[in-house]
Amino acid sequence: MNMETEKRIQKLFAGVSSNLNKTDPEFVEIIANFSQSEVIETNKLTEKEQMLCILSALLGCQGMGEFRNMLHAALNVGIEPVAIKEVIYQAAAYLGIGRIYDFLVAANQIMEQHGIELPLAPQATTEEKTRFEDGLTRQVELFGENMAKRQTDSPVFLRNINRWLADNCFGDYYTRNGLNNKEREMITFCFLLAQGGCENQLRGHTAGNLGVGNDKEKLYSVVEQCMPYIGYPRSLNAMNIIDEVSEAIEKHM
Repeated sequence: MNMETEKRIQKLFAGVSSNLNKTDPEFVEIIANFSQSEVIETNKLTEKEQMLCILSALLGCQGMGEFRNMLHAALNVGIEPVAIKEVIYQAAAYLGIGRIYDFLVAANQIMEQHGIELPLAPQATTEEKTRFEDGLTRQVELFGENMAKRQTDSPVFLRNINRWLADNCFGDYYTRNGLNNKEREMITFCFLLAQGGCENQLRGHTAGNLGVGNDKEKLYSVVEQCMPYIGYPRSLNAMNIIDEVSEAIEKHM
């Protein structure tokens, strides 16, 4: 491990307790050199974007142990607690309460260790009367007028899920402060690519990312940043989808 990588790791993981340096020193050196040197040095993302991607991917693949480590790291380099909480909250829409609950509890414990007072300041911008309209407006802004047509033109048996996508997924989460549209679409992309089996949704949110300005090169960087934490198969699948969606959009321009 070179000196720069070692300094970075000491800064990132201050406060992390692990015996792996003693039990598996060779493995630790491999993953440290790869994830904290080679991948970082070739990455096009900001440090904040890197951390948001990693935390989102670890939520998506249910990597609790490494999530705890990387949450310490994110706080150690100054990522805002509000941004981290918004990642976890929004994950509920894409992973479900059952898969994010323990991560929220763990995040609270770690934030308290870092001296962060909870609860954080409220970030909601909607209320019960406005969440549907505001959520639908955000859907249309990000994905086009077809989002509005789903409320009127879809089969009757889809009316509940379509309304919930507007008032819950977008109205309750996407309208909140703490992250901007580019960041919210980026983390959604990470949730989907990391959990696997969501290729149709990944196609939709690849288009959504391209629409808000997260271009093809940036999306490749997002996948590359997630890859050490989720493995090659899902990463390669995501890259194929980026190519597929980008080509389809270019043909219709």
